[in-house]
Amino acid sequence: MLPQEKLDLILRRHEEISARLTENPDAATFVSLSRELAGLEEVTQAIRSYRDESAEVAGMEALLDDPSVEPELQSLAEEELHDARERLAVLEQQLRIALLPKDADDEKSAILEIRGGTGGDEAALFAGDLFRMYQRYAESKGWSVEILSSSEGTAGGFKEIIAEISGRGVFARLKFESGTHRVQRVPDTETQGRIHTSAATVAVLPEAEDVDVDINEADLKIDTMRAQGAGGQHVNKTESAIRITHIPTGTVIFVQEERSQHKNRARAMALLRSRIYDAKRQKLDAERAADRKAQVGSGDRSERIRTYNFPQGRLTDHRINLTLYKLDKVITGEALDEVIDALITDHQAAQLAANEES
Repeated sequence: MLPQEKLDLILRRHEEISARLTENPDAATFVSLSRELAGLEEVTQAIRSYRDESAEVAGMEALLDDPSVEPELQSLAEEELHDARERLAVLEQQLRIALLPKDADDEKSAILEIRGGTGGDEAALFAGDLFRMYQRYAESKGWSVEILSSSEGTAGGFKEIIAEISGRGVFARLKFESGTHRVQRVPDTETQGRIHTSAATVAVLPEAEDVDVDINEADLKIDTMRAQGAGGQHVNKTESAIRITHIPTGTVIFVQEERSQHKNRARAMALLRSRIYDAKRQKLDAERAADRKAQVGSGDRSERIRTYNFPQGRLTDHRINLTLYKLDKVITGEALDEVIDALITDHQAAQLAANEES
């Protein structure tokens, strides 16, 4: 049974916030209430749809139980009741999912980190392929992508690339991408047609705001230096590159993408906040996972989560045993939603099962 009292509380809270917003509150209160209201919209709509259909079902059941109703009308009501009960079952499931606890970071932008792993040049090329996949996917969602730091591979691709993906709900869609991605294909440099296996690691961090992480300036060691690599003669003239070391955690951030030292420092601080915030999230998640029986993988970034087999055009996500024979469309970002949707659905099913057991 659905918790009717909880549903009533949600509806009352939605009405209360809506009323308060019409009273011209101060800016900070307006923003806070608007965010809360946006977070309640989906579940409020689900409650209303479920209750409307419940009322329809109850009305038809009452009609069938009434001996004074003509048989012909009862027959029509019986046919409609079957369809209404099916609709109600679907709406109930949608409501149960809407009632699941939300990740507080789901609506945030994200920091995407991709690093070539085992496989040398081919791993760097694969890291580049993964970055372009996420870049195209982000563009299809109307999100913006800004490279924060990169190190190119000797044959192309990236040894490492870090980017900020900005938009609403970025982290919710990409958070299950963290892990080791494995590729099986024949490299361009392979003369005998042998298939090579290499890997790249992906980390997706929720972008941290100032209020999420308190960083003491005294805990930072900041070094400036000349940028290395691409950038023309400029890189040899000014010390625009920034390296920040967070002494308590040993976290080191290096940024040299911009010519402005000020901009590089701002980017480095944003990345540092997200790294520290993500470390806290990882610790909390590990503690919660100890009490949880069902999860979508362990979330460990050393875990092999997916294999991209190019000779067979096959993608396999090992966490949910999903296999798609449309690797060409996934690697361009076009069919990535199919994988992400399946992961989210599996995660929601695990949460629902855990709720029923508790």
